[in-house]
Amino acid sequence: MIKKQPYGNTPKEQHLASARDRIHRFVLAEGQVRGALLHGTRMVNEMRSNHGLGILETLVLGHAYLGAGLMTAGLKGSDRVGLKIECSGPIRGLEVEANAFGEVRGHLKRVPIPLAKPPESFNLAPFFGAGFIRVTRFLEDAKQPFTGQVELHYGSIARDLAWYYLTSEQIPTAFNLSVKFDRDGEVTGAGGLFLQALPEADETILADLENLVADLPSIGECFTDDIAAPDLIRKAFDGHQPKFLADYRVEFMCHCNRDKIENMLMMLPVDDLQDIRGNGPFPLEIQCHNCNTAYLFEKDELAQIYGRRYPNN
Repeated sequence: MIKKQPYGNTPKEQHLASARDRIHRFVLAEGQVRGALLHGTRMVNEMRSNHGLGILETLVLGHAYLGAGLMTAGLKGSDRVGLKIECSGPIRGLEVEANAFGEVRGHLKRVPIPLAKPPESFNLAPFFGAGFIRVTRFLEDAKQPFTGQVELHYGSIARDLAWYYLTSEQIPTAFNLSVKFDRDGEVTGAGGLFLQALPEADETILADLENLVADLPSIGECFTDDIAAPDLIRKAFDGHQPKFLADYRVEFMCHCNRDKIENMLMMLPVDDLQDIRGNGPFPLEIQCHNCNTAYLFEKDELAQIYGRRYPNN
């Protein structure tokens, strides 16, 4: 199981941070638009700590965690959703997965992201370059996963997710993803907003909501200032009668464990496993790329794994 670096210096701070990190589902305009607001300050901080990320890496992967978390708003049971980006820029890509329980995990393909010079702004488009954004839904009542893919259009995870929904699924959608840093580079607030039009939604209402989303203050800054998520929704969309449906936890969580890593080792070809058993290095360290948890295997443990997989060798 993931070994998280807890966010908060005391048990009380950790408890308060855990209580705030939630996804709040709501509808607007008498059910014509559905939405979700995610408070993810603790999640992004724990993600950063486990993966050992700098400011740029935290911003990129933090946006992906927030976006994937928001896409769980319509999931149920054991449903989960995957977000994958492959690109030509120095980021190279990322993979993030979130499930209906609000558990999010994932990684960047490059850490650190190589830079020719320090970034002059938080515009991430130059770091993505050309590429594709792919969304996969794993639904428990479906025979196989559903995957949609579009080209990166903006070099912004929020705008490219909205572009994906509009072009691949023909659903007008808006995302607003925000990670706030203080002067020391620490994350003080992180959150995201998701709005999606339901069938036959009034075009005038959609246009007004689009303007409201464009004029929203920084969500990360609002959460830095301890503004409660429901209050932020009420204030931002007061004219569209927000109605709250449910809220549930969201957190950085990976269900890797030692048994799964052992099973992965057992699937190696006989020559590779024999070489590892004989030549090491010892202890062998394998890290889960989704959460960066390290698993160590001593020489005798590797011999036992080899013996179980190839008992006649």
